[in-house]
Amino acid sequence: MTPQRNTGAGAEAELPEYAGHYRLESCLGSGGMGVVHLAHSASGLKLAVKVVHAEFARDPEFRGRFRQEVAAARRVSGAFTAPVVDADPEADRPWMATLFIPGLSLSEHVKRNGPMDPGQLRRLMAGLAEALRDIHRAGVVHRDLKPSNVLLAGDGPKVIDFGISRPKDSELRTETGKLIGTPPFMAPEQFRRPRDVGPAADIFALGSLMVHAATGRGPFDSDSPYVVAYQVVHDEPDLTGVPESLAPLVLRCLAKEPENRPTPGELMQDLRLVAASYDTQAFIPAQRAGQSPEPKGRATDSKRRPRRRVHRLAGLALGVLSLVAGGAFAAVQLFGDGPPTVHAAGPRSAPASFAGWDVKAPGRAGAPQCSYTSGKLLCAQTGVVFALSASDGTLLWRHSAPKGRPGGPPVMSGGLVQPSLDGGRHLEALDPASGRPRWQRNVPPYAGIQQAGGMLLLTRADGTVTGVDSATGRTTWSRRIPGYAQPSLAAFPADPLVYAASASNQGTRTRVTAVDPKTGDVRFDVRLDGYLKPVGAEGGSVFFADGSAAYEDVRAVVRYTPATGEQRRVPLPYPLERPRFSLHGSVVHVLGAGGALLAVDLEARVQRWSLQTAVSRGSVPVAGPGRVYFSAADGRLLAVDARTGRLLGQTRARLDANSGELATAVPAPVAVGNRVYGTAPDGTVFAVGGNDPSAW
Repeated sequence: MTPQRNTGAGAEAELPEYAGHYRLESCLGSGGMGVVHLAHSASGLKLAVKVVHAEFARDPEFRGRFRQEVAAARRVSGAFTAPVVDADPEADRPWMATLFIPGLSLSEHVKRNGPMDPGQLRRLMAGLAEALRDIHRAGVVHRDLKPSNVLLAGDGPKVIDFGISRPKDSELRTETGKLIGTPPFMAPEQFRRPRDVGPAADIFALGSLMVHAATGRGPFDSDSPYVVAYQVVHDEPDLTGVPESLAPLVLRCLAKEPENRPTPGELMQDLRLVAASYDTQAFIPAQRAGQSPEPKGRATDSKRRPRRRVHRLAGLALGVLSLVAGGAFAAVQLFGDGPPTVHAAGPRSAPASFAGWDVKAPGRAGAPQCSYTSGKLLCAQTGVVFALSASDGTLLWRHSAPKGRPGGPPVMSGGLVQPSLDGGRHLEALDPASGRPRWQRNVPPYAGIQQAGGMLLLTRADGTVTGVDSATGRTTWSRRIPGYAQPSLAAFPADPLVYAASASNQGTRTRVTAVDPKTGDVRFDVRLDGYLKPVGAEGGSVFFADGSAAYEDVRAVVRYTPATGEQRRVPLPYPLERPRFSLHGSVVHVLGAGGALLAVDLEARVQRWSLQTAVSRGSVPVAGPGRVYFSAADGRLLAVDARTGRLLGQTRARLDANSGELATAVPAPVAVGNRVYGTAPDGTVFAVGGNDPSAW
């Protein structure tokens, strides 16, 4: 391989061929302290690899800062950042590999399309406030939030480049007199006392960034960074052009003293009062619709259908490389009560017999949790259980359930509807035709509930598990599971057993116990390698996620077959944080917290495909005929080709207009043949045809 040439200022003439075991294929761009290269992992995953310049690699202080950057990026990797795949800060030329995520930076967006409109600005500010909330919760202060460090992904902004960020517990401190940051977006304290910079500095930068997004300039503008620094410390910001509805919030962010600025949580609350709603639609400007040809892999918007809004595929915008000028270097990627009203869906390519529908659920706001049985959807919200016709969304019955929150969708067990309330002391089962209680009873307080084999299994705080017959409500057994102080039971459809798992203190071995839900008898008890959590069971095998001791990330999928004792493991190409799993035959679909969706074949021991969806928080992925479906926290339903991993389409976002919040726990969609049923934070339950997701 001929060494690559770098045209970036101050960079080496010859660039390395490899970073670790990653072959560097091309130079994407360079900054003051390093170069970003395009690379691929062994499984074909597209990566952006940041390699520092040789001159800085010889500087012990810089190496310390690079180690800090890697640690900070790993700590916040997930919902609002580009996940770190691999890194070696101790290499001769330190490097870090992150996912290559297509997306427009805010600076490029404003440069191409001009200032954002008020609706876009509200969504941007809300998304960044949520991003900073999570970044600060992780104990990290970014310290260089600016337009080039914000990517506008389909489900909201992504904050990138933690090159000068600092974990609050870091032992590395800024040298006296050394200013680090980008002057137009630095807080006064970054000039006055850089050693004491805290989370409030990121709020100040957010205010400056919002002015730029609204006007194309900053609140303190000058060609001289020295003049800008003086203005930041002493002058009032220029908010000319900022919408009146947002100007007071932006002004509070730009307060000179850190203690006078709002927290991210306070900003999110205030934004709900500014506008009745905001959503997390893709930040793709309308001016670009129908312009240059779409890049490969992106849905085209050139054909306009009457009365239908065509939604672009999230996260597949034109790629742009964001570089940090003169300092930190961006290692970033191109990137109501009563019957509900039924609304007929717009034109679709689904079969003529099913046009689709959407209804408002009869309970309080929040995404209902639903399951399917015999032509109806059984759904639960806080305070209510109800049934809808699967064909047209008609409300069939409703039942008030004020004594517990749904711990999952209602299920059919023992011929009756089991609401699956989480916690409390009241149990009841409902008639599936009328919703009237068939039996009710009070029980001792329980910490968890699980349904399996026609039984309700209640786990108490003292570790006792009680089996209650679903059909009659009578207790049939009560006992402790040997070796478990308080078991967390996992059950899976069509599997006759429930499973408890307990890892060793070192996290290298896991005890797995299978229990007969009808009797409480132990069917098998084994020790398996790894820190395992049951995620599915099918065909006589149990499937597990193998991760870290805290189960914050997962590194492999494991299949265990009790009849033979075989334990088969397939490593993931990179760790996934807080993933959700579903099983379809021998294929496990895995959706990570940062939006990575993978299909792992345990029989062939290979990863079939992977897709970066840019969904910050998603549901359990659900398999349908030739499709994989999952829901996003903003109420979107997304469809992926099960064979190729290509994103096929998505519905619009449906946020709660009263709160503007995303769902914390995202209910999974329900796939029945070529129909898919989803729910959203605004209380909507909707149905679409699965034949043509691009028409959603």
